Amino acid sequence: MADPTMLSPGGSGAGMAEVDACSLEIERKYDVIPAVICSMCCLFGIIYCFFGYRCFKAVMFLSGLMFGSVIIFLLCHKEHVLDTQLSVEASAGIGLGIGLLCGLVTMLVRSVGLFMTGLLLGLLLAVAALVITHQFYTPTTVWVPLGALLGSGMLFAVLTLQWQKVFTMLSTAVFGAATMTVCADYFVEMLVLTKYVYECLRLTPGPALCWYSWVILGIWPTLGLIGVLIQWKLTDDSFSHTEVVISRRQKRVQLMRIREKDAKKRQQAELPAKSTRQADGHRHFP
Repeated sequence: MADPTMLSPGGSGAGMAEVDACSLEIERKYDVIPAVICSMCCLFGIIYCFFGYRCFKAVMFLSGLMFGSVIIFLLCHKEHVLDTQLSVEASAGIGLGIGLLCGLVTMLVRSVGLFMTGLLLGLLLAVAALVITHQFYTPTTVWVPLGALLGSGMLFAVLTLQWQKVFTMLSTAVFGAATMTVCADYFVEMLVLTKYVYECLRLTPGPALCWYSWVILGIWPTLGLIGVLIQWKLTDDSFSHTEVVISRRQKRVQLMRIREKDAKKRQQAELPAKSTRQADGHRHFP
């Protein structure tokens, strides 16, 4: 009689390997620089998620900074620039420099900042939809996720320009929650969930997620919803990013009016003194 442990080695072995993969303890080896970066990103994520609309100018600057830095870093690090492969440090320096310029543009030009904020919201929602769809259906061409990302990003960018307050709250809450989720993924399972999402976008099959990865993924919508509710309660109708600009202009107009009134008062005070001097001069004239 054959040994039952030797039957169907492919099926039973794969099942045991899958069970062991989720039950084994994760080997965590943290580096100093990535851990510090994740901690700072977690702090920025908290500000984004719960106080994004209150810190409107700072959020616009950080959005442009991160978006420009990440895009330029990936282009410089993955592609050859002037027929040379740049190092990680050089790519990071170039990405940070251009990211600072992008941050200044998004902070100073409000329409560009709002467009970037809506674009980011659309990209994140498209990523979430693609990950969920990947559990039931995998597209055969990479143009499907690219089209979904581009279409969703442009749609929400236009919507953010139309309804600025609502979609700014949604974008900051969703992005802040996503940032905190990635940081939790790094500290818990060394970016396993992030790599899985990346593989889904590339349409390459990867290992199935364990239950705790799905728990970490559930942090994203939970914190996003809480962030939207907190921002809505904090701002309601008493604060608006447009009122900040208007109030500054009103202060300048009020200062100009006060200066004009002071100048008129000085002129009126100087007229009687001049008239008395002229009268005294006529009296003493022989």
